[in-house]
Amino acid sequence: MYSDQYGYEYRGTSFKRMYRCYPPSFLDKPHLENGDKIIMPPSALDKLAFLHIDYPMLFELRNNSAERVSHCGVLEFTSEEGIICMPCWMMENMRLKEGDLVRLKIVSLRRGKYIKLQPHCSDFLDISNPKAILETTLRNFTCLSTGDTIMVAYNNKKYYINIVETKPSHAVSIIETDCEVDFAPPLDYKEPERPIQHVPSSKPSTQDEEIPAEEEPKFSPFTGLARCLNGKTLISGTASASSGLNGKQSDVVGHGKSKQPSAGSSSPSPARKSQGKLVFGSNSKRTPTQKETPKESKKEEAEKKPEPKFQPFTGKKYSLRD
Repeated sequence: MYSDQYGYEYRGTSFKRMYRCYPPSFLDKPHLENGDKIIMPPSALDKLAFLHIDYPMLFELRNNSAERVSHCGVLEFTSEEGIICMPCWMMENMRLKEGDLVRLKIVSLRRGKYIKLQPHCSDFLDISNPKAILETTLRNFTCLSTGDTIMVAYNNKKYYINIVETKPSHAVSIIETDCEVDFAPPLDYKEPERPIQHVPSSKPSTQDEEIPAEEEPKFSPFTGLARCLNGKTLISGTASASSGLNGKQSDVVGHGKSKQPSAGSSSPSPARKSQGKLVFGSNSKRTPTQKETPKESKKEEAEKKPEPKFQPFTGKKYSLRD
């Protein structure tokens, strides 16, 4: 058994000591941030030299007030007595402030076989070769503990990465070992929205596909009003009835004294043709050259004397003498 001037005892491979922690700026050691190594006082090296320990030396850091545990290595023994210097990211993991007490204990860790990492931001995956950057950074580390958050500095930017899982134990050594590395999705990763997929119809659409019969416009001929020669209005019926009536009445008018209707008869004007009304007699068959201007037609109607109305089928008979 060996004891020092502070009353600490060291037996075999046991080394336990309380130190006050400070950031790298306290000793002007900014390069200490790129790794997990701490700086210890020279007296600690004197005590460790008398112990049967494994190299490289690995230590357990414990903050009893916050119940936080981590692991680290040692870079050099040049700090003041009772003081250790550790990286800022390690102090954040341990929830330690400048000047707080932390307990150090030397330990032996198994070599790591599997590590699962999770970046805080997806920008780390945008680096041209993140695997090479990670391998270069981890060369400055001696061990990793599940639940810790390490810092990777690249291109004047700091990337924080969580240690999600380590195998075969909660804390592993990564010195001279082949370790499988896996990545979890970044903390700020969002899955891209999937585009809405339109469900195809049961029948494939083709260019030559005909319009259904229900959608085709129905043809309804002779939807207007028709007038008989006796002056009565005939309600338009089916196309066959209207067409038959048109043929009969045109024949009757053709056998009359004059092919033109009298002034008293109501002859539909050309404007009414567009409204779907029937027109009997020779006016419907007149060629464009036979059409008269509205002014001439009015003059002729004024000059002509009104003729008696033609009333066919009245039941009276007339002889040639009459």
